[in-house]
Amino acid sequence: MIALLDPHDRTSFPDTHQALREPNGLLAVGGDLSPTRLEHAYRRGIFPWFSAEDPILWWSPDPRTVLFPEDIRISRSLRKRLRKAQLSLTLDRSFTGVIGGCSQPREEGGGTWLVPKMIAAYSLLHAKGLAHSVEVWEGEQLVGGLYGVAIGRAFFGESMFSRTTDASKVALVHLCRTLADWGFGVIDCQMRTEHLMSMGAVELPRMEFIALLNRCCAESGRIGSWDQCGEALPSSVCLLEPVADRAQTP
Repeated sequence: MIALLDPHDRTSFPDTHQALREPNGLLAVGGDLSPTRLEHAYRRGIFPWFSAEDPILWWSPDPRTVLFPEDIRISRSLRKRLRKAQLSLTLDRSFTGVIGGCSQPREEGGGTWLVPKMIAAYSLLHAKGLAHSVEVWEGEQLVGGLYGVAIGRAFFGESMFSRTTDASKVALVHLCRTLADWGFGVIDCQMRTEHLMSMGAVELPRMEFIALLNRCCAESGRIGSWDQCGEALPSSVCLLEPVADRAQTP
């Protein structure tokens, strides 16, 4: 049975072990997308994901795809692009632009799960200092980025986009470098993709993931704007971090 959430109780969710095996991770339906409910959901390893014609659906898949920030893998081809590309990076400079880019259909005539009420919900989380964006710029043009939610020392990745080759990968590398420097323990990637696996993501059993979240979310985090760097950083800067020379792939 899929649980129906109480619209007036924004802090309670069913145990994640009650999630369906097929479709993998479907746990509950209903409720709202208030900041309180979203924060409690993420702390429990639950996230919303639904299409425009659906009610609000809540998920906790097993296994869970995660990326440990210090284990980001940069291929030789991406390393070469990072050195040569005329790209720069910022944090929290254009959350609206990033979530707007992520909301665009991936193919002509395709749909998007980032419906207006989802955009409004995460924009409110951003205003409260819990949702953050990484922007990739080519000159004055926003060409890629990603956004997600940070609670304690856990970052919950939500979506990314590219308007030029590898822009989303550049954003992810910069995010990992930044979070590793700040002592974050994990990036939740939610679902497996070959794109993420090629960059060092791994799969954890849900119980192990929840235990990891319990530790990371309890630690002191960084609430508020992450735009503290002044000028935008060139993309090559992310290669200068101490962990930059870890695992590479051809």
